Amino acid sequence: MLCHAIPLGFTSAMAMASSSLTVLLSFLFLAIAAVEPASGTAQHFLGVNYGRLGDDLPPPHIALELARSAGAAAVRFYDTNATFLAAAASSGLGFVPAVPNELIVSLAASQRAADAWVASTLLPFRRNRRLRYLFVGNEVLSDPTTKSRWSRLVPAITNLRRALRRYGLSRVKVSTTLGMDALVGQNVFPPSAGVFRPDIIDVAVCPLLAFLERTDSYLFFDAYTYFTWSANHTVVPLTYALLEPSPAPGFRYHDPGTGLSYTNLLDHMLDAVVAAMCRAGYCGVRLALAETGWPNAGDLNEFGANVRNAATYNRNVARHLASGAGTPRRPGMRMPALVFALFNENVKGGPGTERHWGLFYPNGSAVYEVDLTGRQPVAPYPPLPPATNDLPYPGKLWCVARTDRHGALANETAVREQVATACADEAGLCDPVRPGGGCHLPDTVAAHASYVFSAHWNRFSKQYGGWCYFAGLAVETTVDPSHGSCKFPSVTPG
Repeated sequence: MLCHAIPLGFTSAMAMASSSLTVLLSFLFLAIAAVEPASGTAQHFLGVNYGRLGDDLPPPHIALELARSAGAAAVRFYDTNATFLAAAASSGLGFVPAVPNELIVSLAASQRAADAWVASTLLPFRRNRRLRYLFVGNEVLSDPTTKSRWSRLVPAITNLRRALRRYGLSRVKVSTTLGMDALVGQNVFPPSAGVFRPDIIDVAVCPLLAFLERTDSYLFFDAYTYFTWSANHTVVPLTYALLEPSPAPGFRYHDPGTGLSYTNLLDHMLDAVVAAMCRAGYCGVRLALAETGWPNAGDLNEFGANVRNAATYNRNVARHLASGAGTPRRPGMRMPALVFALFNENVKGGPGTERHWGLFYPNGSAVYEVDLTGRQPVAPYPPLPPATNDLPYPGKLWCVARTDRHGALANETAVREQVATACADEAGLCDPVRPGGGCHLPDTVAAHASYVFSAHWNRFSKQYGGWCYFAGLAVETTVDPSHGSCKFPSVTPG
């Protein structure tokens, strides 16, 4: 399906597709070429994403040395903080800065603004050959609340490339990062069914692919097998998601649209992106990984998030990418790739996994050993702790206010604010804790907050992907906090 010529029947059908593998397979209707070449001479390196959403992280020179000790060839930042860029520039590592999403509109509107940004931010590193990529925004097309940026993304990229050339930095490849939600329904079953969302294809994706083809740059994607596996764990083996050399006995995923077989979920997901590019008429654009990884811990309902699986995945990814095997659709494809993330970051919001992707703890100790060069075989690694949560938690879970061992709240004012916000999300949600309600007593902030947090989580977890966090003031529990006639709503994982 070429850009500007996407059949409406196909996109509407795909939009209604179920996440069930059987239903997804029924939407396949067009066999496209099984093996697609990629243009240009690809660079391979495996680096690490250096996020800084933590209040206990080490200074940059220590962080960069830790990245080097793990075999990282480069570090990617989510901004252009001068202190961190300067530290990276003198570290011997490659470094990838990023334009924050909020600057996209202004940089798209003015070549002068783009020139000034490059002059002030990147010109100091003009002679540093390890500056090879610039990301403009991060998953811009994933946020429907900022649609005004979508049409401005490629103009901003174009202006920045002109500015880079003007200042003698033409070697720097300019791109952006997309999430798997750029595909209709995040559909990767089968890989050949991959297609870009109709709301972004003309306004952003087609202009982006045209730019990348013209400049011989890469389309950088975030591909997390953890999320695809956990959403389909009843039919997709964990070993397939972990890139284990021998997945479940005899398991291979056969794509009926191309006749290709897959032995791991990462190749499977990448080829779904290739299929989407081909449908848009840009089979030759090179593909790269902006983020991939596996969480080393998470909430009770986030099964499979543990140290053993995280170490296994990242070690296997390093070896797989270093081998140059490519994917079934692009054999021999080599690409830049970045593991997420360097550290566990304790200030990030959302579910527990959000704070547990790191190769290192903030104190500098390794969560597990990994060689990102991909040269180290499995045998020399020390034993890993057993995985104890590879299956969904079998019982009910509740979300209660976080208290100390004496039952005291850390910040009562903040808890009250979170309760007020939760109550405003749905009429009647908090009626049981109001005077006369069945859960009004005991009349304490902690007791009321625990009921409201559980009720809110129960109401929104399935439909909207809500989680038990509430600015870090809540915690999951397996102990039913119900009392007397006051029954707390619960969540059942899986």
